[in-house]
Amino acid sequence: MSEVSVWTPEGEQHPPLTEEAVIAALKTVYDPEIPCDIYEIGLIYAIEIADDGAVKIEMTLTTPSCPSAQELPERVREAVSAVPGVREAKVELVWDPPWDPSRMSEDARLALNMF
Repeated sequence: MSEVSVWTPEGEQHPPLTEEAVIAALKTVYDPEIPCDIYEIGLIYAIEIADDGAVKIEMTLTTPSCPSAQELPERVREAVSAVPGVREAKVELVWDPPWDPSRMSEDARLALNMF
């Protein structure tokens, strides 16, 4: 995991950019059809943080015909872009491997009564 300490020309120091900070931002994004955040549902496949503060997210959707296919990746990009230290956020939608309920966290399964 890469950590990037960020400062501004005004001399402000921000905490180092961490994967945990990016995950916290991802957990603020909810699938409109499922009452759980996209991270707990298992839609996030990869998080890459470059030394220069560029963040790449690989994510999927529950199905290729998901009605939120246009809006969810943009909401993810916006949430990650708001993390202090992120210079740029890119979101790539991937379909391999296909999402299935086994990717859900235990908390998401409990919330959706999927034991």
